[in-house]
Amino acid sequence: MEAKEPGVKKLFNGKDLTNWAGRTNHWSVQDGAITGITAKDNPAKGNNFLILQKNGTNAIYSDFEIRFSYSFSTPWGNSGLQYRSKDRGNFVVNGYQGDFEVGKTYSGILYEEGGRGILAERGQKVVLHDDNGKLKKEVVGTLNDSKIIQANIKTNGWNDYVIIAQGNHLQHFINGMQTIDVVDEQESKAAKEGIIAFQIHAGDPMKVQFKNIRIKELR
Repeated sequence: MEAKEPGVKKLFNGKDLTNWAGRTNHWSVQDGAITGITAKDNPAKGNNFLILQKNGTNAIYSDFEIRFSYSFSTPWGNSGLQYRSKDRGNFVVNGYQGDFEVGKTYSGILYEEGGRGILAERGQKVVLHDDNGKLKKEVVGTLNDSKIIQANIKTNGWNDYVIIAQGNHLQHFINGMQTIDVVDEQESKAAKEGIIAFQIHAGDPMKVQFKNIRIKELR
């Protein structure tokens, strides 16, 4: 999906953080990429986020396909793309997250930041049910083995991430390989729309970069 295709919109101009809002001590543009950095003398002090804007306010998306490339350049790093999420103030965001990290466990999972936690582990096809107000996760199938998914991810270098959200059906892909497939039938919790934001995680110093960010709304 290239930006010249009909309906595809670039979300980053490659030069500055126009249409993005976050804590300026962590977010900048370096080498043509959105860059999130924490350091020992400039820690995250809790997870915080760079939020996509439109006309000076948070951009809201419902059904879409979003594509971007990410790269870490530190020994540790944990990040994610929030979608259909809520702005809790001070650049804290809760909601669905396509996770990715330097480590070998979480890249590709579906996590709900500030909510239900891990909704699907790598390689799982899951239906989320409501059980008298509680979450019931039903694993209904498998996609790819978690170790195979991990072997397909570059530790040093750029990885391509795709998230497709249509109705209550959510799918993640890294470097062309599907990592999760979720149908969220917990009506009281399943988000239909919301904001999009990149995460920088509390913890050890880290550097993560993003480029080629583009979205296609699905009708």
